[in-house]
Amino acid sequence: MNNNIFKVKLEQIFLSDIQKKHSTINYALTEAQPFHLVDNSPWPFVGSLAALGVTSGTVMYMHSTGAGGNMLFFSFVLVLLTMAWWWIDVVHEAEDGSHTSVVVNGLKMGMLLFIVSEVMFFFAFFWAFFSF
Repeated sequence: MNNNIFKVKLEQIFLSDIQKKHSTINYALTEAQPFHLVDNSPWPFVGSLAALGVTSGTVMYMHSTGAGGNMLFFSFVLVLLTMAWWWIDVVHEAEDGSHTSVVVNGLKMGMLLFIVSEVMFFFAFFWAFFSF
């Protein structure tokens, strides 16, 4: 009899924990928030495989392996196609209204910070180059 009471108490504790977790997850998924949660995309994986192909093809080509040039060419084409398809997906997300003002501001700020970092990199590079 004591075992049944203990078992029932454990079930109640675990069920209440599971219900809390599910209610938290459901609340997080249904809560209105300003950020865009993207769908799963194959492009990061495809792009990384294409980049691996470009590096491997370059090494094979420089070592005069027969398939190195072909691998380099087709991997580079796959990199270009991946970039195009990925940007097409981003444009479709923007046109569908998935990008809220917070997301648009984040994209603009990210691009601005990227450009500023590139300017600082080139400034430092040429400063070191021309500094005697």
